[in-house]
Amino acid sequence: MTRLISIILHLLLAYAVLMAARVAYVAENWSAFSNLFADNSTGTLLRGSLLFDTSLIMYADSIVVLALIFLPRRRLNIATWLFTAVNALCLAMNLADAVYFKYTGHRTTCTVFSEFSNEGNLAKVMLTETVTHWYLFLLAAVLTAAMFYISRRITRRFAPSPHEKLWRQFVLLVIYIPLCVTGIRGGVGRAVRPVTISNANQYVAHPAEAAVVLNTPFSMLRTIGKNVFAEPKYFTAAELDSIYTPVHRPMAGTVAVRRKNVVVLIVESFGREYIGAFNRHLDNGTYKGYTPFTDSLCNVSLTFDCSYANGRKSIDAMPSILSGIPQFIEPFFLTPASLNDVGGMAASLAPEGYATAFFHGAANGSMGFEAFAKATGFQTYYGRTEFDAEPRYGGEKAFDGTWAIWDEPFLQFYAEKMTELREPFLTTVFTASSHHPYKVPEEYEGIYTDWQGGASSTGPKNTNPIHKCIRYTDMSLRRFFETARRQPWYTNTIFVITADHTNIFDHDEYATDLGLFSAPIIFFDPSGEMPRGRSHAIAQHTDIMPTILSYLGCKKPYVAWGIDLLNTPADETWAVSYNAGIYQLVAGDILIQHDGTQLKAVYLFRTDPLLRRNLLAKMKDKPEVKAAETKLKAIIQTYMQRMNDNRLVVRD
Repeated sequence: MTRLISIILHLLLAYAVLMAARVAYVAENWSAFSNLFADNSTGTLLRGSLLFDTSLIMYADSIVVLALIFLPRRRLNIATWLFTAVNALCLAMNLADAVYFKYTGHRTTCTVFSEFSNEGNLAKVMLTETVTHWYLFLLAAVLTAAMFYISRRITRRFAPSPHEKLWRQFVLLVIYIPLCVTGIRGGVGRAVRPVTISNANQYVAHPAEAAVVLNTPFSMLRTIGKNVFAEPKYFTAAELDSIYTPVHRPMAGTVAVRRKNVVVLIVESFGREYIGAFNRHLDNGTYKGYTPFTDSLCNVSLTFDCSYANGRKSIDAMPSILSGIPQFIEPFFLTPASLNDVGGMAASLAPEGYATAFFHGAANGSMGFEAFAKATGFQTYYGRTEFDAEPRYGGEKAFDGTWAIWDEPFLQFYAEKMTELREPFLTTVFTASSHHPYKVPEEYEGIYTDWQGGASSTGPKNTNPIHKCIRYTDMSLRRFFETARRQPWYTNTIFVITADHTNIFDHDEYATDLGLFSAPIIFFDPSGEMPRGRSHAIAQHTDIMPTILSYLGCKKPYVAWGIDLLNTPADETWAVSYNAGIYQLVAGDILIQHDGTQLKAVYLFRTDPLLRRNLLAKMKDKPEVKAAETKLKAIIQTYMQRMNDNRLVVRD
């Protein structure tokens, strides 16, 4: 028991030191945080701070805890020295970063080492700052001395008995290990990913305030090995500007302003393969797909011959769809750039008077969606908590037991909740049911498990586990639109339907390097004002934002690695992706693959959908291949450059 008390008191002391460092950090940069308590809940700030502090403490102080568990009574002074050294280092990093914040606007990450690797005057700069900020140096010294004194008192006061049983120490270890893992990850459950620096946006009103809830050692630990944005020097600045820029500058007065609502449905795993309307050529022309409602919607919508996601994970989809940011190297959420200033559809439309809201039926905060939504301008977030607060939809009875609220009730909640918003509005929903472990609600098991088209039995039999989920979600979408049609805002709304990524495949063309990114992109305007029909263009997630903003007549410039599909000739459209170290670009009839240094493959993907014939040797000098490679390299360079320079929004 004495060892347990000693461990608890040491951990509480570590929390206290980190909180003291945070107070000093905020005080040192008060001009940047002067509206902190006016715009944020103190309780929310505290919860966020404790989340990141816990993760750091479980990382950094584990060696101290192990020492307190296993060191014999006469050697516990070693634990005091370890505790003081570890936490003094964390303290020093936080206080030093309090000075550095004014230059970066965010917590320092491990990129600082490469940033200053070639600086010969670093020692001089550090000495100058130490003299200028002597009070922080003094604070570090005082807190370090206090840590040593208090730790020594704790270890002496709660030293174990000389006759302590060894089994008690192993019991403490068994208790500590799961608590440590939980603390490092930031929670428990399948929906909880290891907490990262981007999650800080969930607890603050403005991205810059994320620095308040974070701590510097955590930010550096979490970005070790994540400095993925090494900028290639393919082109000079002048050359790059002449080849490609992701900055969109709408011409004032050239497009009429349309005050239409925008509803973006990001449907989990709703790959293009499952939709019959896109695949009439499969199975010798007999393929019907698993989405009868979506098929009918495609008949009255704008769709594309080729359409792709820019990533392979759910966390890749949100930046691509809502902010025009493709996934290169690592998911944007998991990189230091996630703390950059980020724009998006919500950030562009909110100043135009749009109400913005994001809906996701999982536990609030899961997957980092809430944090990203807030960082990119969504004013309101509706998650499982808000759903449960309205019992008419079923509350917790509608929870699927694993991930989130079932699609059918959550989409009903979504449709009716939008009626409470002022118009015009932009909303996004991220569904969850068409996902592993591939279950449907109990009442639909008999309907969708071996469904073949309902009573008519015209549809194909399920051939893999996700098919019943796709059918359930398609039905949920049908019911959503039935409810939406009864709402006053329906006819003045543009609906965008897409998938976050693909999933299990049955057909070989969807198993290729390119096919694995095949996702539907559907624009539906009930009023009929937006163009309809099948376009021969190549579409990608990052095109959604430019297309919508252009159609609405948005006049302010923004950054997005995509194009306006309505005003770009089909033969000038393209799509990019990244997979296992290879960049891909499709344009015209060709797919090129590039490893960042050289071309690796060239395919005529329209006539060779299985990508069996690499025509690199034959086509590498063709003008269309050279042009595609130049464009891809320019896209890569602008991406890396803007990530590193925090230029994801237009500042002029």
